[in-house]
Amino acid sequence: MDLALYQPDIAANTGTLLRLGACMGVPVHVIHPAGFAISQRNLARSGMDYLDRAALVEHASFAAFRAWQQQEGRRLVLLTTKASGSAYAATYAPGDVLLLGRESAGVPDDVADLADLRVRIPMRPGLRSINVALAGAMVLGEAMRQIGDFTQLS
Repeated sequence: MDLALYQPDIAANTGTLLRLGACMGVPVHVIHPAGFAISQRNLARSGMDYLDRAALVEHASFAAFRAWQQQEGRRLVLLTTKASGSAYAATYAPGDVLLLGRESAGVPDDVADLADLRVRIPMRPGLRSINVALAGAMVLGEAMRQIGDFTQLS
């Protein structure tokens, strides 16, 4: 199971997701261009001292990420407010890559069209979205629960 961040806008969310990845043993892929420099200085506040323990993989572009994903034979699961299916009704598999869109715009339609599965977090009507780092944590937790990854953690 991996997390992938599509052109992230906010360093604090990326740092938080790197910290989550470090704690859960999940690699975090950053698909460039990001809206900030990927540096210790920019990520330190939310990533804290966990950044050295995080598995950060950077991809120069979505095309580069897509080539990696296809070469590895990994399923792409997009978290999006535009999906009709609930993240809690979906079935996850080992090797899934959970893709999170930009905080300001999600992912473009051509990227969304490449997803093998699209899921959303159910929420109260009239509310737009949950913070991307929180959404990533919620769905990663469900996916790890389903595939038994929590049994590897103590």
